Amino acid sequence: MKKLAAGLLAAMVFVFAVQAQAEVTWQKDIKPIFDKQCVGCHGADSPEHDAFAKDKKGFTDKGIGMRMDTYSHLITYVGWPYTGAMMRRLDDGSGKPDKKAGNMYEHLGATEVERKANLEIFKGWIGNWNLKRGKDVTKEELNSLKVKY
Repeated sequence: MKKLAAGLLAAMVFVFAVQAQAEVTWQKDIKPIFDKQCVGCHGADSPEHDAFAKDKKGFTDKGIGMRMDTYSHLITYVGWPYTGAMMRRLDDGSGKPDKKAGNMYEHLGATEVERKANLEIFKGWIGNWNLKRGKDVTKEELNSLKVKY
């Protein structure tokens, strides 16, 4: 009986460990990709969204995007208030009629294989990969976002 209980306990621990590893989080999965691929243009020295919006061309011409280097900053481009912006920009275009990738997809990696792999990690983190804009997103769709810290 003790062997059976110990075996069940070991199996449960294994299942929980696998589930924990499978869960995509900001700290474990997204931040390392972001630090490698995105922080050069979207780091701590980048302007907040509203400041960027006032001189979008000026910042873009200098290769500077809006700040997204923290969980708090990045999540605003997934959920609210800039709903779906992250997905539209990182999307590979494979599910769209025109097949056109988002303008930041090319920066997800040095090769197509790396870009696809990093995109899948972002999709796993976000959960409900949705290219809609805020006004078109339902409450249920917003509630289905994962975006674990």
